[in-house]
Amino acid sequence: MSTNRLVYLDNNATTRIAPEVVESMMPCLTDYWGNPSSAYSLAIKPANLIEEARERVARLIGSDKRNIVFTSCGTESNNAAIQGALTANPMKRHVVTTAVEHSANIKFCRHLEKCGYEVTLLPVDLDGAIDFCDLQSAIRQDTAIVSIMWANNETGVLFPIEEIAAICRSNGVLFHTDAVQVAGKLPIDVQGLGVDYLSLSAHKLRAPKGIGLLYIKSGVVFSPYIMGGAQERGLRGGTENVANIVAFGKAAELALSHIEIENKQTRSLRDRLEKGVFQSIAGAVRNGGEPRLPNTSNIGFQGIEAEAALLLLDREGICASSGSACTTGSIEPSHVLQAMGVPAARSKGSLRFSLGIENTEQDVDYLLDKLPAIVERLRGASPEALA
Repeated sequence: MSTNRLVYLDNNATTRIAPEVVESMMPCLTDYWGNPSSAYSLAIKPANLIEEARERVARLIGSDKRNIVFTSCGTESNNAAIQGALTANPMKRHVVTTAVEHSANIKFCRHLEKCGYEVTLLPVDLDGAIDFCDLQSAIRQDTAIVSIMWANNETGVLFPIEEIAAICRSNGVLFHTDAVQVAGKLPIDVQGLGVDYLSLSAHKLRAPKGIGLLYIKSGVVFSPYIMGGAQERGLRGGTENVANIVAFGKAAELALSHIEIENKQTRSLRDRLEKGVFQSIAGAVRNGGEPRLPNTSNIGFQGIEAEAALLLLDREGICASSGSACTTGSIEPSHVLQAMGVPAARSKGSLRFSLGIENTEQDVDYLLDKLPAIVERLRGASPEALA
């Protein structure tokens, strides 16, 4: 990095832990370190702290705390919802999801196919939206669960979860949504949504990595994904990560208190970023339609390699991410952009900027000062550059 300045525009990947969240964790690491499942007095305080945190995260999503199961992350929550539905309904061996899901779903469904299950991947259009007719047609008598993300992590495109839940309910099929990218950005009311399962991950809303939750609607069948002790009312074995659970609760409380401010602020910054990019860089095109998250912008720049752009941005102290994944020296196109039908030349030059409550207009202006020259430089070195 050639500058001491840091402009972090990758909040969909992870977020900086809030100072208040760090402060809430410390007593669990120093004074209240007992095993919350034990019977002696040293265990009482951490056990109580877990339940207080459970109440806080429940309020964030409009749930009763008894419907909250703490997990290690969003990936575990997604896997647990799908596997739990399949295990609880052994005669149903079909899963419906979309072609643009997070790899936590896509790769788990590929694993299920190897185990003899059937999976239907719903297509999306160029805006990243699904067709309700495709969903209706995909649901079968042996469909155990439909799992569709609320907000796409790459494009920010929002799926109409309430309507999807209604379709599933009318067909007698369980419905799970991965709401990892929504928490803290948009209001969540699981009662109004009508979902059976919902996943969250704490590190997306200024808490530590390694803690998530799965909401399970009352009365919905569920078979534990991780078996062991009687923790989490027997729904998820393993000694509780007390410090991270407490941190999750504090982060949820903070997110709920400033959700309107963050929504308005990040939307304004995102619009400022996009306006500046489209005015200063010819041929820049946004990937994904509306509605979408207020903080997310995925922009394609034909004639460049996204990985090269990210390296040059990093030298200027700017953190962003790509629509491509770099693995073992080869660049693979984003499965999300591929599923949307984004042209390959644009897809491989797509960058995602995801803003957070800590970002400022100065951050956006700094990006706009550096990005045009980077794109121009890379286009000059590329045979596919925009004429």
